[in-house]
Formats: sequence, C-alpha cells, structure tokens
Amino acid sequence: MDQTTTSVDPAATSAGEADNKDLMKASPPPKRRIYPWVVAALAFGLLLADYMSRQVLAAVFPLLKAEWSLTDAKLASLNSIVALMVGLLTFPLSVIADRFGRVRSLVTMAVVWSLATLMCGLAANFEQMLVARFFVGVGEAAYGSVGIAVVLSVFAPRLHSSLSGAFMAGGSFGSVLGVSLGGVIAVNFGWRWSFTAMAVFGLILAALFRVVVTESRLKRHAVRDDGAVEEAAHRTKIRVPVSTLFTNPAVWCAYVGSGLQMFTAAVLLSWTPSLFNRYYGLDTAEAAGVAGLFVLLVGTGMVVSGIITDRVSRVNVSNKWLSAIAYCAISLVSLGIAFRIEPGAAQLWLLAIGAFFAGGSSGPTAAMVASLTHETVRSSALGTLTVANNVLGLALGPFVIGILADKLGLMESLALAPLFYIGAIVALFIGWRVYPRGLRKLAAQSESYAKQAAASA
Repeated sequence: MDQTTTSVDPAATSAGEADNKDLMKASPPPKRRIYPWVVAALAFGLLLADYMSRQVLAAVFPLLKAEWSLTDAKLASLNSIVALMVGLLTFPLSVIADRFGRVRSLVTMAVVWSLATLMCGLAANFEQMLVARFFVGVGEAAYGSVGIAVVLSVFAPRLHSSLSGAFMAGGSFGSVLGVSLGGVIAVNFGWRWSFTAMAVFGLILAALFRVVVTESRLKRHAVRDDGAVEEAAHRTKIRVPVSTLFTNPAVWCAYVGSGLQMFTAAVLLSWTPSLFNRYYGLDTAEAAGVAGLFVLLVGTGMVVSGIITDRVSRVNVSNKWLSAIAYCAISLVSLGIAFRIEPGAAQLWLLAIGAFFAGGSSGPTAAMVASLTHETVRSSALGTLTVANNVLGLALGPFVIGILADKLGLMESLALAPLFYIGAIVALFIGWRVYPRGLRKLAAQSESYAKQAAASA
C-alpha cells in the first residue's frame, strides 16, 4: 500500500493552534455537576415545606376544636379541602407550568401556599380558616409534579428512580415534621404560631429557590438521553400536544399501577394511629408517636427502593417494572398476614416490612412515566400521575377503609386493604409487557412532530 508524505507549514500550524486556543476560550466551561444536587436539595426542601404546611393542621386539631367549638366534620373539611384542590388542579396547573415556565411556576406555588398558611394563623373563625386552607390546596396542587420534572431534567435517566422515590418520600417526612414541630410550637407559643412558622419557612425557601434556580441554568445543565427521541428533540425545538399523555398504553399502566399501590400506603398513613390506640392500648399521644415511626418507614422505603431499582435496571431499563412488582408483592404478603394475626411482636415486624415497601413502587413508576413521555409535557405527565395517586390511593384508601371499619371492624377492614396490590401488580405486569412498544410509539410521535416543526419553520 502506497504511503503519502504531506509537508506541514509551520505558519499554518501556529495559526491553527491560535484558532484552537480561541475556540477553547469561546467554548462554554464544563458543567459543574454540583448544581443539579443543589436544585434537588432546594426542590426537596420546598416539598418538605409543602407537606409541613399541609399537615400542621393535624397537630392543632384539639386546640381548634376547643376554641371554636368545631364538630369533627368541620375539622375534617379543613383537611379535605386541600386534598380536593390538589386532585382538581394538579393536571391543569402542570400543563400551565410546561407552557409558561416551571421555575416561575414553582416559586409562585410556594409563595401562594406559604401566604395562605400565614392566613391560617391569622384566621378569626372557621370560615376564614376554610378559605385559607382552600388557597393552601391551590398553591400545593402541582408542586410535586412540576418539582420532580425540574429535578429529573438535570439528572441522567439512570438516577430517575432513586430521585423520584426520594422526592415522593418527602411527603412522608414533611408530614411527620409538620405534625411534630407544629405540636411543640402550639404547646409553647399557641396554635397560631405553628402556622406562622411553617409559612416563614416556606417563604424563605421560595426566595432562595428563586435566586439559585433559573430556566437558563437548568438548560445549561440539562441531561438528555443519547437515544433518537431526545436527539430529534434537541435538533428541532418541538412541543407535542398534551393528548399524547393518554395515547400510550404503557403510560396508562404506570398511572394505574402507581395509584393502586398508593391505596394501602395511604391506609397505613391514616389508620395506624387508630390501630395502636384500639388494639395496643396506647393513648392518643403514644399512638401518634408510634405511628410516626411507621410513616418514616414508608418514606425511607421509597428512597431505598428507588436506589435499588436504579441499580438493578442499569443494563435493562425494563427491570424497573419488575422491581415495582416485587415491592407490591412483598407488601401484599407481609401486610396480608400481619392484619390477620393477633396483635404482638410478630404483627409489628410484619407491619414494619410491609410499610417499608408499601410505597416502594412510587419511584419506579414515576421514572417509567418520565421515560415514556416527551420532555415538553413531562410536568403534565407527572401531574397526571399525581392525580392517579390521589384519586386511586391517597383519597380513596382511607375513605374506603373508614366505611368498612364501621361495618366490619378496623382490623378486619385493614386486612382487605393489601388486596389492592393485586390490581397494581396486574397493571404493572401489563406495563412491563407493552413497555418496548410504548418506547417505539414515543419515538414515532416525537419524530413526526419534529418533522412538522421543521417543515413549518
């Protein structure tokens, strides 16, 4: 084979080196990977503030009942109005955030719920408190879905289950903090200061988030898949319609599976204090304290389960579906046995195991929803997931068990709650089977809208 020798002009070489130096100066500095963790920490802190503001009410129930002579129904309405607003407004507000800016939306939400919480502390009667709690729900409605969308945008997909699980677990941790700190503040300074403290905490974090997190910084640190879907989106700026969130069967499976697995988790969060009060002879304060430990187990399990899922799905992403199924199966067996045996040490151990994995599927299902939806509608997709979790789980679970408890007894009705994991397992199994088809459908949709955008440009 012939070899050709090429002479090199020293002047050209010097010019090339100069050009390279200029290019190096002009090129943007390498991304600092500490910034995404700062974003995650601030978003998680706001999520804690979200649930602290929501659940601090439970700590002052006895004081409000005594001061304003409220019935239990009125007390319950102060709590349910927030959940109602979250269920009604999560999806539309998530869509708005996708269209008009997620960072601006998050800051606005935090300011609204914090000011509304402050108004709770200033309320002079039940009617004023109800209006203030209404606006707490309005502010908190879409924070979870938009906040996790922001966090996932700056991290690689291999960490999405861990981050999603940790983020969703923030609700459990925030609930415990809101009740415990709210109770301590109320006893020492009065119930109005409990609301005030939560409001100030939220406003401080909102201001800090506004200073540190911006849309331009998020774009510089954005992490995209190496696949054709994200590459096509990167080459051509496109915006897919919201209707694509409901045309992918795999996404529907994730919605239903996540909502049904939250049914039993919500039952544990709501009814464990009554369980320990009625069957273990603990007084109200002691029962709440022990129940708080189980709430922490639920939250901790979400975090650990997400980490485990990311590790076992590094090679095969579809293993996230199988991980979610495994967590549901563990809780189904553990809790199914626990609620059918006599109170005692064995029941407590089984309850602990079941509680740890009760919400373990939350991280994997959120990661699956994120991977099956286009980035321009991801907040809307996670908002839809939040609606499913609230409608099928957080709202439905405690209500159904409460009705059954009046007829069957609390322990007997609790024994039926784990059966909802069967529905979750079926939905997740179907999702695992159709997942490859769902990815192909997403790729085809994205490519189609990219071509339309390029043709109209």
